[in-house]
Amino acid sequence: MNSNRSYGIGGSTPEEELSKLSVPSIQPEPIKREEFQNRIDKACAALKSNGLDALYINAGTNLYYFTNTQWNPSERLVGALLFADGTLKYVVPEFEIGTFNDFIGIKGKFIPWAEHESPVEKIAEVVKEGLKLAIDDSTRFTNVSRFQEHKKFQISSAEELIRDIRMIKSEAEIAHIQYPMDLTMQVHQATARILKPGITTAEVVNFIHKAHQKLGIAAGSYFCIVLFGKDSSFPHGVKTSKTLEENEMVLVDTGTQFNGYISDITRTYIYGDASEKEKEIWNNEKSAQLAAFKAAQLGNPCGHIDDEVRVQLEKDGLGPDYDLPGLPHRTGHGIGLEIHEHPFILRGNDIKLQAGMTFSIEPMIVVENEFGVRLEDHVYMTENGPKWFTEPSFSIENPFGV
Repeated sequence: MNSNRSYGIGGSTPEEELSKLSVPSIQPEPIKREEFQNRIDKACAALKSNGLDALYINAGTNLYYFTNTQWNPSERLVGALLFADGTLKYVVPEFEIGTFNDFIGIKGKFIPWAEHESPVEKIAEVVKEGLKLAIDDSTRFTNVSRFQEHKKFQISSAEELIRDIRMIKSEAEIAHIQYPMDLTMQVHQATARILKPGITTAEVVNFIHKAHQKLGIAAGSYFCIVLFGKDSSFPHGVKTSKTLEENEMVLVDTGTQFNGYISDITRTYIYGDASEKEKEIWNNEKSAQLAAFKAAQLGNPCGHIDDEVRVQLEKDGLGPDYDLPGLPHRTGHGIGLEIHEHPFILRGNDIKLQAGMTFSIEPMIVVENEFGVRLEDHVYMTENGPKWFTEPSFSIENPFGV
């Protein structure tokens, strides 16, 4: 018999919980054209300061970030050339231009190419000899190599140039992350209430998907991991998941997407009664998460956060390094238009924390082949230090502080 029903775990049904969910009355306003133009201006300034002539931006999140143009990458090269003087030219298959026009945010001219033509050759026809071109690091290697082999281009990676702009979030972006985070937190609380012995992970995943849809996200969940008992000791899951039994750990890691921006929250708690070891490890995880938050101060390198987490874990007799029982991976990752993006909260990462950075704090503790505890919340850096997007978990028996 589940003994923590009074704490919001178990005791309800999917139908009942779905009926309680309602779309918030206030949503963030779409990001304005001026902000996209400001991003382009920052990229142009970075090109000039680095002695570069142009930036190739590939289809996908980078194209959307800079130009408000949504287009999925594929084997056909689609993207934009941004020149240091602000000129913008889209590289698009000729037969796609009609459709592409419907998705353009910031206007620009076209460099069209036919199916039998090389898009790199078509670009070369309209640029100067020896063009110093920084290439989006998400571009396929087959296309990068064609740029490298062409005599008209001097090629470099745009990874750092794009990283340094994208990882500093505006107030509008932070609002666009906060909104889906709030939705997913509601879904987490509803999910805990539908748990019962014998429920399958597939049933829980399906509920989470429907719950996100009920909250106004037509696409539902962006991703979902649900693990019970020993399966929770495998950070990203197992091939065949078990059903829930009394007195087992429950790990739920899920998120959704709103206007391109992603939420990502993990909760681990007990269904029933926790053993003393489970309570101890859960509290160790909570301490590690709070040590990370304390270390996340402006000017500190990202790697310092990971270092301080491992100091705390060693104090609790865990680790060291990546040894188990302990933390087998990095402490966190940036979040925004991608679920994993810069800055990474990783040993040796010397990127300094700045206002506007957003990242996860999730120093999972794995007790090999027994159970794992991951508490994942995200923070955004303000001029006064870190702020949580979501309230951290309260306890192993009462994760949501009911």
